[in-house]
Amino acid sequence: MGRISWLLGLFLLCAVPPSIEAEAPVPQTARQALIEMFFGKAPGSLEKHLPEVTRKAIRNAQAGSSASMLSSFATLASVAQTNGQQLQTFETGPTLLTFEYPQQHSRIEVLVERDDLQADEDDIEVSFRATKDGETQTVGMKPRLTFAMKQEAGIWRLNQVTVAVSMSLTDPELLKAITTPMKPPVTAANSTSVQPVSTWSANRAGNEASAASSVRTLTNAQSTYAALYPAHGYTCSLSDLGGMGGTERNEHQAMLVDPRLANGKKNGYVFALSSCGGNPASTFNVTAAPAETGLGMKTFCSDQSGVIRFSLDPNPASCLSTGKPLQ
Repeated sequence: MGRISWLLGLFLLCAVPPSIEAEAPVPQTARQALIEMFFGKAPGSLEKHLPEVTRKAIRNAQAGSSASMLSSFATLASVAQTNGQQLQTFETGPTLLTFEYPQQHSRIEVLVERDDLQADEDDIEVSFRATKDGETQTVGMKPRLTFAMKQEAGIWRLNQVTVAVSMSLTDPELLKAITTPMKPPVTAANSTSVQPVSTWSANRAGNEASAASSVRTLTNAQSTYAALYPAHGYTCSLSDLGGMGGTERNEHQAMLVDPRLANGKKNGYVFALSSCGGNPASTFNVTAAPAETGLGMKTFCSDQSGVIRFSLDPNPASCLSTGKPLQ
């Protein structure tokens, strides 16, 4: 009986399947990397997906470099959402992302025309389609971007961007648009709900996008400055980050930002650095406040965490204490 029990136990032990090891995380696709690069919320999402040689160049980049331009592009999505636009990205399917402008009854779609994956390289070609009140605005014209992604050290990185624009003069939609009479302009006499887009509103949105991008530039410049001058740490003097045109980089002219930003005024905003605590300084605040109050423009701020925040209050202190992160 004892032998039977022993054999039965051995049988049951062998019958139990071995424990299944935890599945390895699914590798990120090139498309997911592209979305994270330009729309990721975590600090450094953009730089993460640049080639290593480009990252090294950015560390030594001067004002007006490609790093500033790419940062501006990445910031536009966050600023758009704070201004009432709705951004949605898609990791699979024919649509990469959509922008909704509810107040203007318009929509922009970025469509995936080609996703050509070959081993550690992937060319992603996208096109654009814009509509307003249900009518296509990109009639006859087909702007396209091709993002050449390549794996490097296990990370998908953007190696090249190709821009192409074509226009077909025989496109049926273009011919229809040419032959269709234009609608009369909307006036107060025939409508009280639809209003033309204000040029001032467009300028304000542009200035806000520029301010948010400049705050990001200053935040990145502070990290570079602290790395260059570890005995000093962060600086609370904007002029220390400037000095463009000098003959030699030093802690009082690090040549990291353009002259206007180093002077503290740019595109309707006033910039300031403060709260450099420690020796060497390990903390700082950067703020961008509207030069003119009462216009409803947002205030932007950040600190050593790299998180960009905004506030509707023109007082920079309110942004630092209760500001909401850019989404």
